[in-house]
Amino acid sequence: MLAVIGAKSVEDLFSPIPAQLRAKSFNLPAGVSEFELTAIMRAKAAAGGAEIVPFIGGGLYDHVIPAAVDHLSGRAEFYTAYTPYQPECAQGTLQALYEYQTAICRLTGMEASNASLYDGGTAVAEAALMSLRITGRNAVVLDASVNPLHREIVCGYLAGVSAQVAEVAPDGCGSDLERLLGSIGPETAAVIVQNPNFFGSVQDFSQLAAKAHEQGALLIVSCYPIALGLVKSPGEMGADIVVGDGQSLGNTLSFGGPYFGFITTRKRYIRNLPGRIVGETVDKQGRRGYVLTLQAREQHIKRHKATSNICSNQSLCALRGLIFAAALGKKGFEDLAALNLDKAQYAKSLLCGIKGVSVLNAGATFNEFTLALPKEAASVVEALLGSGVAAGVPLGGYYAGMDNALVVTVTEKRTKAEIDRLATLLEEALCN
Repeated sequence: MLAVIGAKSVEDLFSPIPAQLRAKSFNLPAGVSEFELTAIMRAKAAAGGAEIVPFIGGGLYDHVIPAAVDHLSGRAEFYTAYTPYQPECAQGTLQALYEYQTAICRLTGMEASNASLYDGGTAVAEAALMSLRITGRNAVVLDASVNPLHREIVCGYLAGVSAQVAEVAPDGCGSDLERLLGSIGPETAAVIVQNPNFFGSVQDFSQLAAKAHEQGALLIVSCYPIALGLVKSPGEMGADIVVGDGQSLGNTLSFGGPYFGFITTRKRYIRNLPGRIVGETVDKQGRRGYVLTLQAREQHIKRHKATSNICSNQSLCALRGLIFAAALGKKGFEDLAALNLDKAQYAKSLLCGIKGVSVLNAGATFNEFTLALPKEAASVVEALLGSGVAAGVPLGGYYAGMDNALVVTVTEKRTKAEIDRLATLLEEALCN
């Protein structure tokens, strides 16, 4: 490099800078990870001020994003790509989406994916509509431990087609499997559950899937993709349609969006899958190529007969999800999930040691868990915000009788010092 620019040495390179202005030493600490260094520099830039430390989840999560995600997704050919209706001009975009579909199928244990949907909530609703088309039935059973915001979207969608929704209350912080099965009737198209659910509880729905199938109903599972590094995949459980929000896969929180929703299914149901699907083919010379396939599902072909009116995929956000997954790889994904689990377990054991605090989840959790507090959770969260900590999601606004319940989320970004500080502040707030 020096030879090309005509400098004899590194010292020559910096010679235009007066000697008195050159730093003799930066006093840098030993090597740290990328996100730790970013945190250090942000703290210095804020002159010692601190950002809010989030222990909030509820469907959207504060995860580390490798630098490669921003760098590659920001390339102009991806960042400004148009809808790939002309495959001869859009092979790069189409191949990226094809690889995305492959990654999501492997993650969820399913056979077919589209090129993404609007977000996690609309993905659940699209899955519900899809189940109506597949079965010819007109009702769904909806587990009330599914994200409350997503349940609202489902009910809104199905009201538009005059379909019935039977909500089943949870059993504590878990799904009431017996009541879910007992709610299946001759018009039930699907049972909709979430894993881990809104309370953070992890369950195996294998038996639910088998028994629902016996009654002609499908199983729809909404899942948290990072958890799939450790948790049994919905495909292994026998799910027919798997959905979720892809925000945690390389997309920043960004004040609420944009994100992407994913939806996967069994190959036999692919013609009822909404949105775009990228397929692999060959040209006249036998060379591999990529095209949009089964396009009769989209409204630009079938108009009012289309499977979805929100079929526009979130290509750039989905691409970020693909780069994130590829950067981590299988082992990295498993390690990331293990970090989330381990840190959450540490926080759980620490927080339930506070007088008057207990954990409501009876079984396994991933990186979220629900605490019972001796005070109203919303007021405790408000008190801790003044100290720069967002302690979690109060459940009083979502579930009757749970005013003192708080869902706490711990991702790999939360340090031991931050978790310890949460415990100290929570104990102080409960004592005052």
